[in-house]
Amino acid sequence: MDDTPILVELREGYRVITLNRPDRLNSFNEAQHKAFFAAVADAEADAACGALVITGAGRGFCAGQDLSDRVTPEGGEPPNLSVTIETYYNPLLKKLRALPFPTIAAVNGVAAGAGANIALACDIVIAAKSAKFIQAFAKIGLIPDSGGTWSLPRLAGAARARALALTGDPLTAETAADWGMIWKAVDDDALMAEVTALAERFAAGPTVGYDLIKQALDASETNDFATQLDLERDLQGKAGRTPDYAEGVRAFMEKRPPNFVGRRKG
Repeated sequence: MDDTPILVELREGYRVITLNRPDRLNSFNEAQHKAFFAAVADAEADAACGALVITGAGRGFCAGQDLSDRVTPEGGEPPNLSVTIETYYNPLLKKLRALPFPTIAAVNGVAAGAGANIALACDIVIAAKSAKFIQAFAKIGLIPDSGGTWSLPRLAGAARARALALTGDPLTAETAADWGMIWKAVDDDALMAEVTALAERFAAGPTVGYDLIKQALDASETNDFATQLDLERDLQGKAGRTPDYAEGVRAFMEKRPPNFVGRRKG
């Protein structure tokens, strides 16, 4: 078995990052943190990358932080978790959210703790029906991190967010889809085919336009209506000057599929 903590596969127009510590349910240690951040940064820097898929090896997506290096001896000095968050999790989540192309979490099994919230930070989450999302933090006396206290109320609503955070009870993929927390739950054996089809669609699409859509939706979290209208005006102006808009209009008038160039010339 490959002991590299992160596997990266370059496909036509997109990349697949696989968390690769299956014996630990892909939980994070320092090596995996560093490799994952580097892989995301490499994807961001690649003008030919039009989408990013994140998944896990084996039977889990990611169980969050590997707690084997967090055991404090009786009377010993506890670890400073603020340092871990500031050094690893926060930079990763900020970079992931800011990527200029669509991100897809292919949740193939348990997504717990930071693993759940990394998945929820992606633009689109598709999960196997056997997968579960667990805000496991309260069970060890912690609060949700990796954006959990931000994303849960927005995705699940205030009442459900509090219950998920305070109980740490597992949430099935199908219930998460019913609640609107994720895009969809699919049969386990259909997961990667579904994700691949979507990634290929994004890779062939107007990726500059996708970036502007993401910017607008992110800003809407804090903008008032009038401010958002102004932002739509400005971003639409940028979108209208891209080669993809001109091609999209020509293709529509000529009743043919568009041939977008995306970030390669956007």
